[in-house]
Amino acid sequence: MANLESQSPAVGHTSSHALRRGLALALAAAVVALAARVAVPLPFSPVPMTLSPLAVLVVGGVLGARMGAAALALYLAAGAIGLPVFAAGGGVGYLLGPTGGYLLAFPVAAALVGALAVPGRVWRSGFAALSGMAVIHLGGTAQLALILGDLGEAWRWGSLPFLPGDVLKVAIAAVLIAGGTSRVRSLLASE
Repeated sequence: MANLESQSPAVGHTSSHALRRGLALALAAAVVALAARVAVPLPFSPVPMTLSPLAVLVVGGVLGARMGAAALALYLAAGAIGLPVFAAGGGVGYLLGPTGGYLLAFPVAAALVGALAVPGRVWRSGFAALSGMAVIHLGGTAQLALILGDLGEAWRWGSLPFLPGDVLKVAIAAVLIAGGTSRVRSLLASE
């Protein structure tokens, strides 16, 4: 009996840790979904301007590479099964359409930002966020080029108009990541 009692707190503590991590994943996926709903359609582009890249960068930087990628994989899975988490809804069609390359690049971008970000270091977090944004643009432009059949058009419609806003998103992400990374990661890592 004493042996079971001594194991009980450890088991409860481990399940508490798993619960915290699961809640963090769900919350991060929800933050990206909410950011995606802040969308401005552009009449000259099949790609809307959204806040989701900012959320992806922050989620990756704050949660770390593995947790950030997992949160974005959860986000994509929710959208793929039809939950309205993307800018204009949900469904597999979004992953195959003009915005699919951006969406599919989200877990990779989050993992890269999480791997490169350093708590308290704005410049290093800025480099991490810039790297993640580059991955998002590469993925999005590549798939858009396949759909349009023209890399130049894909660049003009799917990346170029977004660069000024994305530079601002990178700067905001750098500050948020540098300020929140160590606190969140220590909370999730504590046993």
